[in-house]
Amino acid sequence: MGRIIKILILLAFGFGLLAAMFAGIIFIISGGHPVDFIQTEITRFSMRSRQDDLNRPVGSDNTPIRFTVNLGDSPRVIAQNLFNASLISDSELFVDYVRVSDLDVALEAGTYFPNKTQTIPEIAQMLTDSSKSFIPFRILEGWRLEEIAAAIDSNRLFGFTGADFLVAAGSGSQPDPTFAAAVDLPPGASMEGFLFPDTYQLPPEITPVGLRDLLTQAFLAQVGTPVAADAAAQGFSLYQIVTFASIVQRESVNSDENPMIASVYRNRFGIGMKLDADPTVQYAIGFQNGTWWPQITQDDYTGVLSNYNTYLNIGLPPGPIANPGLSAIRAVIYPEESDFLYFRATCDGSGYHNFARTFEEHVANGC
Repeated sequence: MGRIIKILILLAFGFGLLAAMFAGIIFIISGGHPVDFIQTEITRFSMRSRQDDLNRPVGSDNTPIRFTVNLGDSPRVIAQNLFNASLISDSELFVDYVRVSDLDVALEAGTYFPNKTQTIPEIAQMLTDSSKSFIPFRILEGWRLEEIAAAIDSNRLFGFTGADFLVAAGSGSQPDPTFAAAVDLPPGASMEGFLFPDTYQLPPEITPVGLRDLLTQAFLAQVGTPVAADAAAQGFSLYQIVTFASIVQRESVNSDENPMIASVYRNRFGIGMKLDADPTVQYAIGFQNGTWWPQITQDDYTGVLSNYNTYLNIGLPPGPIANPGLSAIRAVIYPEESDFLYFRATCDGSGYHNFARTFEEHVANGC
């Protein structure tokens, strides 16, 4: 009996020694966190049967969704927010995945733009680097301020609305004084005309004022000081030139025709003739029949009572009617040399125009 007891004691000691050695190994390889290590390995093992769930997106809509990870958000909070945004279908699976993939400590505060076609691994990896996030945004030549605001709303990635942007860039806003002086902006005027049309990649944290200033700085960078100097040499402020250019931009279909269209308006202006520009009437009418540039009638030429209506008022309208591109701006400062006073669209649908010196020639150019 004593021998059996000794054997059992030795066996117990041996098992205890092995257990201690095993625990020591686990302690070492776990970095001092054996419980977390064991739980992670159990999770890793259980996830082997869930690969299909991991790699199955929640939908087929690839429209980006603005998603923010706040400073201090835990993986569980992030997972629940992803679930609430319908970006994942299983928040616990997301938590388990980032844990076994060592991404739980790599998730980074910031704004991201995932979509419903992405899998949990793809979304998790995305949320580790906010520096790669940006808002694609395009402004077309000839858009007016309200059309830019509408594009902000339809984009759905901004953290503000088009109405917020109108407050920042519309009449009565407070522009950067250096910019206002550079373009001869009248007090209280909107940024209409100076929101440079281009394709931008914007930081997700951009604000309405930040967007306004980025667009106006792009205008200054593209137009440059020689243009302003040449305008002044011709007796025009940059604000007047951009007002001219906004009309040319709205009249033009083909940019290679901009200098000739500009010459017509410069010629009319130079002899004190009314500009008679249809886009100024459209601008005065505003939004109608689903567009900011409605078809106008003969009655509108005299019936739209506005300082912007150049059929009623001699000279330039009070300010730009749209945001022109560089081609239209340069065309006004460096117009084609001509004695044309009239133009109208050709009859071939090409978008080009026939030009005339007299009203009789202009009528004869009709289709």
